[in-house]
Amino acid sequence: MPRLSEVIAALEELWPAERAESWDAVGTVVGEPGQEVTRVLFAVDPVQETVDEAVKLDADLLVTHHPLYLRGTTTVAASTSKGRVVHTLIKNDIALHVAHTNADTADPGVSDALAGALDLRVVRPLVPDPADPAGRRGLGRVCELDHPLTVRDLAARAAERLPATAQGIRVAGDPDALVRTVAVSGGSGDSLFDHVRAAGVDAFLTADLRHHSASEFVADRAHGPLALLDAAHWATEWPWCELAAAQLDALSDRHGWGLRVHVSKTVTDPWTAHAASSRPSPATTPPGSASRAPSHPSPATTPPGSASRAPSESDPSGAPN
Repeated sequence: MPRLSEVIAALEELWPAERAESWDAVGTVVGEPGQEVTRVLFAVDPVQETVDEAVKLDADLLVTHHPLYLRGTTTVAASTSKGRVVHTLIKNDIALHVAHTNADTADPGVSDALAGALDLRVVRPLVPDPADPAGRRGLGRVCELDHPLTVRDLAARAAERLPATAQGIRVAGDPDALVRTVAVSGGSGDSLFDHVRAAGVDAFLTADLRHHSASEFVADRAHGPLALLDAAHWATEWPWCELAAAQLDALSDRHGWGLRVHVSKTVTDPWTAHAASSRPSPATTPPGSASRAPSHPSPATTPPGSASRAPSESDPSGAPN
């Protein structure tokens, strides 16, 4: 069996820490370098639910996309939620390793996995990494569809292929407009609007879009009509777990390690329910009508697993996370 230090060295080849943004917190958070590793679990979030899953699975290593302490801390007391995570990991001899923005820009990376889940053909990075002479690394991806779809149909494809969440897929723009090219970016992507306009695509699928930035984006006709598709942050990044697990599987085979690699299907999206609006819009509401019909909640979220292919909070810089 390999030591943790050997497995981490292999992961660092996939997602070098030096390629993370300066504000990011990536790398090994918990773990004894000499401990043996036989089973690995991949997840988006290092929260108690995924840590408990790692304990139940008897995993030796948990690899997550999101950092545990992005802004630092002065305590790991078990009286705090993140402190309990640290205590649970250490008590059960489970290491924690994080690949965040270094996985976003990797080749292949988070947005490649998102494009693969949606059956899109990747053409190039949306924001190329100037340090990559091959021009394959960078934030987001510019993609092509195998045949044009309406915005409505593309949203339906995303809702079908990405893990189910309470939010589903929100659309801004003409639902009947045709889409031939689409930019995608896993995680929070509204800081990339200028790059999306410059890419000349028909639509942009990402997460965490805010009212004012989205409103201004779709109102800007100078670059042609552009549709926005806003999915849940967790759902746009979960396909990377499948991709990353497949990459570690390949490394394990190459080194003869025999690792057992798993992907968490625990839904850690913070939003747990969605009530669809049922009241008429203000323009059609009769004067004096203050009552509202009961809203109908969306179906309960189900565990992910519908992504067909494995190819929070905004960070201080506003870059996707």
